[in-house]
Amino acid sequence: MARVGRLWPGCVRHAEVPLQQLTMLVTTDGQSVLPDSEAFRAALGDPDPDYDAVGFAVRNLGFVKLQVLDRLVTEIELHPRNVELPALLAVEQLVDEVGTNLFRIRYLEDEWHSEISASADHTVARLRELCAPAFEPSQAPRFASEVKDVAPLFAADGREYAPFSQLAQKWRVSFGHFDDNTLSFVANNQLMSNLVIIGVNPHDPDPVFRYVGADHSTWLDPKERFEIIGQRMENMPDKDYGSWVSDLYRNTARNGQPHYDRVTASIRRHEKLYRTSYERFLLPWKTGTDEVLVTVCNRRLGGDAAASPAAAEGDNSRSKKAAKSS
Repeated sequence: MARVGRLWPGCVRHAEVPLQQLTMLVTTDGQSVLPDSEAFRAALGDPDPDYDAVGFAVRNLGFVKLQVLDRLVTEIELHPRNVELPALLAVEQLVDEVGTNLFRIRYLEDEWHSEISASADHTVARLRELCAPAFEPSQAPRFASEVKDVAPLFAADGREYAPFSQLAQKWRVSFGHFDDNTLSFVANNQLMSNLVIIGVNPHDPDPVFRYVGADHSTWLDPKERFEIIGQRMENMPDKDYGSWVSDLYRNTARNGQPHYDRVTASIRRHEKLYRTSYERFLLPWKTGTDEVLVTVCNRRLGGDAAASPAAAEGDNSRSKKAAKSS
């Protein structure tokens, strides 16, 4: 038994309470309520629920459930897609205050997943990653993206999505950490030629090239492919395209989540323009430094087509008009 004071914001308790039974819900607006309280039922919008009200609130309303188990473990249960920022900020404060040694995050995607952490800081960072809103790449006159569901790439049998599924499985079993074993895996599975690796440093807003595979000669000739290593994205031959993809790389590094989409683009290479359509799979990898490495793996859809000079000029004019109007 332990005395609980103002452990939870908005909840003051002075009675002797067994910590292993302490359960709290955080509402969408960041208020802490007990599951059997009038405040919870008011937030639920149902004064007399005859169903699993707590489970319903977590799965459908964006509530977050916190429960202290055996004085050692705090379990956090949530449906990340539905959690609003006020609730997330309130949960972060609770994680800092609760004082247990271990944290278990149970979160719902297509099914329930569970993760264990021995650090409050790591738990907070992971919650931010899970609850980060999906990034929608901007649409431009020459570039367009259709975001796709990343879940099938992580399926046990992902041969339909090779080579994406191979990298997805490696990322999962490595817990998103990039090391020498990652490079060995990529080389052994003959993925090096397809890969682009981008470095994103939180202290520098401009992503830089770390590696460009040989398959990317459609927009870089062999000399450029080596010279661009260590260069910022803004130094790409097509600066508009470099700016467009940089936003996505920065966001992927920041939220720590995979990204999968289908792209159609007209990319300028020197004085020429060619049109291409491809699927793109991005994975953020932690390193031994602050830098996050984002691997970019592409799968082309059909052949690339050269655009006529008139079409190229037309696309360029539209880009300039869009830039002036923005």
